[in-house]
Amino acid sequence: MKNVYYLLLFVALTCFSSHKMGAQSAVKNPSTQPIIEGLSIYPNPVNKEKSVISIASKLSLIKDIEIFDVLGKRIFATVLTGRELNISNLRKGVYILKITESDISETRKLVIK
Repeated sequence: MKNVYYLLLFVALTCFSSHKMGAQSAVKNPSTQPIIEGLSIYPNPVNKEKSVISIASKLSLIKDIEIFDVLGKRIFATVLTGRELNISNLRKGVYILKITESDISETRKLVIK
């Protein structure tokens, strides 16, 4: 009887540990998320006197741009067909840009001095 108990305990632990390992492997690694190839934002940081930044990527497709303040509030959104984004309406500070190109999103920090 004791051997059967140990056998059942061993089988139960084996099933539980293999089930748990499978659940861990299903979690996506953030470093394997797709990226926008060749994404660059220039100049960054930018002086307040400059009213335009350049956002470019390898594919140069249409980009959805969202700008958030440091509290996470969306303060600006636009669709960018070229490379130049007008930032003259933004004050000095730190912003988060969310750039989406062909269903791939990336976030970058933008500093306006």
